[in-house]
Amino acid sequence: MKLFPALVISIALVLAGCGRQEQPAAGPAPAEQERRPVDTRPVIAAFGDSLSAGYGVSPGRSYPACLQRELDRGGYAYRVVNAGVSGDTTTSGLVRIDGVIALRPVIVILEFGGNDGLRGIPVRASEANLEKMIVALRKAGATVVLAGMTLPPNYGPDYIRSFEGMYTTLAAKYKLPLIPFLLAGVAGNANLMQDDGIHPNIEGNVRVAATVFKVLEPLLTKPVTSP
Repeated sequence: MKLFPALVISIALVLAGCGRQEQPAAGPAPAEQERRPVDTRPVIAAFGDSLSAGYGVSPGRSYPACLQRELDRGGYAYRVVNAGVSGDTTTSGLVRIDGVIALRPVIVILEFGGNDGLRGIPVRASEANLEKMIVALRKAGATVVLAGMTLPPNYGPDYIRSFEGMYTTLAAKYKLPLIPFLLAGVAGNANLMQDDGIHPNIEGNVRVAATVFKVLEPLLTKPVTSP
């Protein structure tokens, strides 16, 4: 899979690394003040690292936020929860998994491994962590959508082949919907990537959300509307 030239140079750099309150009116609080209604829509959790967290863009411009808009436009009543943390590895994700399970998601978009690969972590260790997360999420009742990644050419063809293979292997073993490459059509395009060459910009996240939505849509149910 062809990668973006700026990525190899930028990896080392990336890895090193209210208004005045009004006084309340006298007397009891007005009856019109109501609590915000509880959002009862089924949860889709975007569980991953900086690519899910939306590194370098405002919260409303991350790919999960863009995915929420895709769902809304399509008439799908789901709530996307951004469970991404920048810098996370598969080990970090495994540590956080109970918090994601507590959201009771119906679908989890599992996006980990990029940071493992960039750090040269043995693929077998990363694959074992991903498998543990898949098993735990499925046991909790969630459908897992696995998001695949790849690495820059300087990591060598053998390591890259093994790294990419862990996603296809796990998807086949557990019969998971697979996004072969989360950044397909985005990586390598300077107009869609931030200056670091690794993270999508605002428009790039829109494209990523569209890629995810294509795989996600067959799993979704539209609300029944009265005639």
